[in-house]
Amino acid sequence: MGRTRQVKNAGPARAPEHVTLKDLAQTLNLSSATVSMVINSAPAARSIPAKTQERVWEAARKLNYKPNFMAKSLRQKRSYTIGVIVPEISEGYEALVLSGIEDFLLQAGFFYYVVSHRHRRELIEEYVKLLQRRAVEGMIAVDTACPENKLMHVVAVSGHEDVPGTTNIILDHELAAKLALEHLAELGHREIAFIKGQAFSSDTAVRAKAVTHSAKKLGLRVNEALVAQLEGENPSPELGYVATRKLLATGLPFTALFAFNDISAIGAIKALSEAGISVPKDVSVVGFDDVQSAAYQNPALTTVRQPLRDMGALAAKTLLNRISLDFNAPYPKSIVVKPELVVRTSTAPARKLS
Repeated sequence: MGRTRQVKNAGPARAPEHVTLKDLAQTLNLSSATVSMVINSAPAARSIPAKTQERVWEAARKLNYKPNFMAKSLRQKRSYTIGVIVPEISEGYEALVLSGIEDFLLQAGFFYYVVSHRHRRELIEEYVKLLQRRAVEGMIAVDTACPENKLMHVVAVSGHEDVPGTTNIILDHELAAKLALEHLAELGHREIAFIKGQAFSSDTAVRAKAVTHSAKKLGLRVNEALVAQLEGENPSPELGYVATRKLLATGLPFTALFAFNDISAIGAIKALSEAGISVPKDVSVVGFDDVQSAAYQNPALTTVRQPLRDMGALAAKTLLNRISLDFNAPYPKSIVVKPELVVRTSTAPARKLS
């Protein structure tokens, strides 16, 4: 009689070191096509039951499945990558636009590179070339004037120039100015000071024109002596603080101030407070953008809200739609989005000027 060989319990089966999509499909008893659609977040995956999609993701985690991105790129001759170019990355405008871009790209299975040029023209040109060398399939330019590009699809957020090959995502600045100035006029404000954006900002000229146009329609006077311009590249409230001190130095009375953005409005409120001027009792302040901290200022900031996250997501969606078509296919030259006024506690009825 032969001896019985005892085999030690080997424990649970170990997952292969390199799990393929085919391995994952066999484990789940699903087709490779079904698993691929779920893993790659393909549009057709919407037709797959939610429970099935959950099973796929759970198995992928347990088996430590990692999609072979390089193989996919080589097979389909695509990089699934786009480039994003911004002036700087700081709290406020750019950060919110970037978050919208990122949200959409994550859902679409795309990766992105982001570069900041600090308003240096030579860097813009160099970064465009750099992104092309990284094989990006398209580019989103945020508050950045880019030259015509005959090799890539381009979408510009706050782009106002008619550049061949570029789709501009723009705010309705006429409506924005109208909302802010109507609000102040209804509160009885007639002497209004203004803070313009920096000369290099793509929105400065178009917004200033909209403010002048809306003021005229409402019977309000834009006193050029009460218009200060932001100067410098520092993306902090300091620029608004300095601009407001210049307005106060004129000695001209005003009961309201309309700032270029929320960051400069925050600086303006500090300058007014240091001068013994109460906001909004003595001077009402209106910002622009509705950054995340606007509601938590003291006082909470009344502002014209740009749907910045939505604009970022719209830019990403528009770019991916264009990438999916032939390069010479028709494309939208511009897409206009609407602002809204958010009234908080930094505005109040105008005080009587002596």
